[in-house]
Order: sequence, then C-alpha cells, then structure tokens
Amino acid sequence: MIRGFIRHPAVQGGLARLVGLYLALVVRTTRWRLVGAEPALALVAAGQPLILAFWHERLPLMPALFDLARAREPAAAGLRPHVLVSQHRDGRFIGAAVGRFGVEMIYGSSRRGGAGALTALLRTLRRGQPVLITPDGPRGPRRQAAPGVAQVAALSGAPVVPLGASSSAQRRLGSWDRLMLPLPFGRGVVVCGPPITVPRDAAEAALPGIAAALTEACREADRLCGVVDVPDRPAKRSRPRP
Repeated sequence: MIRGFIRHPAVQGGLARLVGLYLALVVRTTRWRLVGAEPALALVAAGQPLILAFWHERLPLMPALFDLARAREPAAAGLRPHVLVSQHRDGRFIGAAVGRFGVEMIYGSSRRGGAGALTALLRTLRRGQPVLITPDGPRGPRRQAAPGVAQVAALSGAPVVPLGASSSAQRRLGSWDRLMLPLPFGRGVVVCGPPITVPRDAAEAALPGIAAALTEACREADRLCGVVDVPDRPAKRSRPRP
C-alpha cells in the first residue's frame, strides 16, 4: 500500500518538486569552482553545439554547471540544455526535479524509445543547443558507457565534453551508481575535460576514451574537494543449488 502511494503520479510530482527545491538550495549555498572549462566555453562562444557527458552518479551536482557557464561566457546565457532521461518512472521523476534549472527533457534510452531519442538529440544539436547524456544511465552498470554517446558524437560532429563534479559536503547513496547527494554549505567543483571529437566512422573505437575521460574528471573533482571515491557495490553471489 505504501509503495503504491509513493508511486502515485501526484505524489511523485510533489516529491520531484521538493527535490528540485533542495538542489536549488544546494546550488546557492555551495562555493563552486569551474575547472578546465576554457576550451568548451570557447566552442560555445563560436556557436558550436556540445555533448556534455557525465556519469549518472554525479547528476545531482550538475545544475551548478549552468550558472557557472553563464557567468563565464555570455553566449551560454541563451542556451537551453536538453538532457536524455529514461521513459521509465525514475527518468520522469528526474526530469521533473531538474526542470526548474532551465533544462528540457528528451525521453528515451537504448532499451525504449532509442531511435526517437537519437533523432531528437541530433535535431537539438543541429539547432545549436547542447545535450547532456549519462552514458551509464539509467540503470548501469556503473561507469560502463553505452555506445549512444559516441554514436551521437560521430553522427552529429559535435564534440563530447567529459564532466565530473564533486562536493566536500555530500553523502553517497547505496544505489547501483553510488549516487552522490550534495549537502548545503560545502565546496563544490565542476571539472571539464578536453573536448573529444569522434570521427564519423570511429564511434566504437572512441567509446573507451570517452569513458576514461569521464572517470578522470570525477577523480579530479574529488581530489579538489578532498573526497575519497567509493568502490562499486559487490555483485550478489548466486546461491549454490542443492
């Protein structure tokens, strides 16, 4: 009964609004730094659309990126990022929570609505708007990139900007991705790695480098915030058959 109540659309909507308000509080009360963003901001100033990629576990910290980018580059003020989220209930919850930060949703995944999502991403990039992708979302495995991010980059010609973020005040949840929940009044860092251009015929070959760059951006953000990363959750052992 309780689970059914929590899953009710009206309850989900109310909870999403509360999460959005909480993240807005965190963004405003955290002392943020933007590191390594100059190459990406130069592309923004030149009107180049970007694919902003980060691991799913750092999603709650990414709203700070938009304010930081707009403060550093006037051309970023007119951009409206589009984020790819799952059509599943969890994806719609995330969409409702981060919508207050000027982000538009593209619903789809490699399992459901993949072709439509790919078309929408390419159309968004052709309009000059950035897209955000969590290559290991929506359900993992943690820090293992699905091929979509490299395929979008190869087909669109837009470079991939690997992102990582961390906060000195945070908690790690026990979810599959070890989600980092930022707390108010900490020191936060968003790290931008060098943009990665993917040749049209080299999407598969580029994927390991993109994944490594995302992990390195996370490690650098953690280092700057004095945070020790957490290991993956151990896989469940299957019980021996009698």
